[in-house]
Amino acid sequence: MNSGGDLVKQGREHIPMPSILVVEDEPTVRDVVALYLRREHFNVSVAGDGAEGLRMALEERPDLVVLDLMLPQLDGLEVCRRLQAAQPTPVIILTAKHDESDVVLGLSLGADDYLTKPFSPKVLVARVKAILRRTARPLADMPQLLFGDLRIEDSTRVVELGGRRLDLTAKEFDLLWHLASRPGQVFSREQLLDALWGYSFIGDTSTVTVHMRRLREKLEPDPGEPRYLKTVWGVGYKFEAEHP
Repeated sequence: MNSGGDLVKQGREHIPMPSILVVEDEPTVRDVVALYLRREHFNVSVAGDGAEGLRMALEERPDLVVLDLMLPQLDGLEVCRRLQAAQPTPVIILTAKHDESDVVLGLSLGADDYLTKPFSPKVLVARVKAILRRTARPLADMPQLLFGDLRIEDSTRVVELGGRRLDLTAKEFDLLWHLASRPGQVFSREQLLDALWGYSFIGDTSTVTVHMRRLREKLEPDPGEPRYLKTVWGVGYKFEAEHP
């Protein structure tokens, strides 16, 4: 991730500010988003089409990408797909579409969040900060969890099942770690939204549902009869393991 650019002094250390790439073909939207992020002292780069955005993301390795879905050259879903395959990166989707299937597909491809146009730039900045708080983890002195043949290591964000490494997105790992570090505790979808996304939706928990389904497909031998990620009907989800 970014190692240069503006620095903020914290105690005796100088911490590089996170880098944000904004991929948006509408100049007004792009300029407003960049302005609000720069006011918060983020290092901001911009791209006007999908091909340029993907190239910049792969070369600059930003800490987060704000990605419009309707882009020339290469659409946002394809940018997200290729980016997550090459180097998993937090992504916030911007969409003017009313067809929620595009949002669901974007989340399934590894995006962390979405906003529907028109949106509040202040809300976007708040969600950027929430995602960066979750992903900016220290790399030392962090625990691992062992449940039989399942190993979850927080410092490296590695998950292994039966010696086989699982390919999880950043959000899928966060969801698994949050549940597995509190085995047996039941969380509602609203609680998971608040804990992992940093805010609450009103009446919309599809984000959690989509990520849970994708995580089960990767973790569970039989997603229809999950061993670890249990549904508590009418309440939410919990992590259950026979051999903690």
